[in-house]
Amino acid sequence: MKQEILKTELDFRIKLNGERLQDDYYNIDNVFVGDEASWPGDKEGRALLAFVSHYKINGLKIPCMELMIEKIPEVTNGKMFFGNKTEDILFEQQLSGHSWYLRGLCEYYEQFSDERALDYLQKTVENIYLPTKGKYSTYPIDRKDIYDGGVGGHSIETINGWKLSSDIGCAFMSIDGLSHYYQITRDTEIKELLDEMSEVFDKIDKYSLQTQTHCTLTAARGFMRMYDITGEEEYFHKAERIFDLYVNAGMTYTYQNFNWFGKGDTWTEPCAIVDSVMLAVMLYEATKKEEYRTYAARIYFNGFATLQRPNGGAGTDTTVSESTDTLRCDMYEACFCCTMRLAEGLWFINKYQNILYAQTTDALKKDSFGRYFNGDILYAEISPEFEEFAQNPMYIDGHKLFPLVNLYKLKDEEMCKRINQKVIFKD
Repeated sequence: MKQEILKTELDFRIKLNGERLQDDYYNIDNVFVGDEASWPGDKEGRALLAFVSHYKINGLKIPCMELMIEKIPEVTNGKMFFGNKTEDILFEQQLSGHSWYLRGLCEYYEQFSDERALDYLQKTVENIYLPTKGKYSTYPIDRKDIYDGGVGGHSIETINGWKLSSDIGCAFMSIDGLSHYYQITRDTEIKELLDEMSEVFDKIDKYSLQTQTHCTLTAARGFMRMYDITGEEEYFHKAERIFDLYVNAGMTYTYQNFNWFGKGDTWTEPCAIVDSVMLAVMLYEATKKEEYRTYAARIYFNGFATLQRPNGGAGTDTTVSESTDTLRCDMYEACFCCTMRLAEGLWFINKYQNILYAQTTDALKKDSFGRYFNGDILYAEISPEFEEFAQNPMYIDGHKLFPLVNLYKLKDEEMCKRINQKVIFKD
């Protein structure tokens, strides 16, 4: 049997997120972070990308979208980018943040053919990214200390001329934004830059360096975009290697993510979960291998269950693994990144819902990790007070189990923080 995406439920998810993105935090008076930004261009780019994603879904024009395009010359630094730039220092979080700025502008230009967006793009690339050519081989990979970071990440130390981030490897997030820019412009100099970045990032031992899973998966999507544009097989193989690493060392037992490779139990991040379903579908489209489609479906039906909140935003959860058997809400909402990133994920799922179906059976089966599945659907034990929000109970080994509860269906933040879903059952 197949379990299809319920269009009414997906529409409701989209509606909730669209409404959240019209709250004050994302309006024109607040969407630009200003000079104090530790991730210059990041919120601005993710917001614009989110607004355009909703327009692509159903024609919704969130007012801030067009107001942003008008105001960008006023709020940038005269060279059409955010923050300051020192010639001899590569600011990793600025490069990362401006990748989302490129993505938002690229999507806006593709939808509306607005020459202002193209001008902003060209000037940003010229002033932020082209000066980095020839420098990625100096990215520090032999580090004495690996610093812990919070959900938002922060700048740590400067090594080899790089002002580094606790979100290790986030400079290479730019492969995504630059590949989109290349898709529009076919600028050969950008292709050379992308090849340099791609070769360096491919050779980094991401598990040992403990790179952030979000930035790693985002770079892999950039590889797949370049593969689609150029047909060069090496881009595909780079993306495939990253997905294989992610499945084996970065994915939790609930098809979500560990925030970093190799750091054990941390928290999940909806941004990375969005990346993972997109990458799995891209790999499936390129190969038609059923394993990629299955991963994509399992990520959506299980990994997406708890990431969206009743207010339409997205937040982090606990990482279910060998050492943690229960799925719980960690941070209610990461409004500064994940709520915006969810918008593109919902657009993507809406576009590819015909292949995002789950195989189901008539019985539960326990796997070697102690999880119970109905085909591709993961089941968990919840307290009776939450059963009204669940469906399709099944009984096995003395347990009454349900598919993971979709947290966006709960009544409020307090309920999200209270619900526990036991996923792992060991003898």
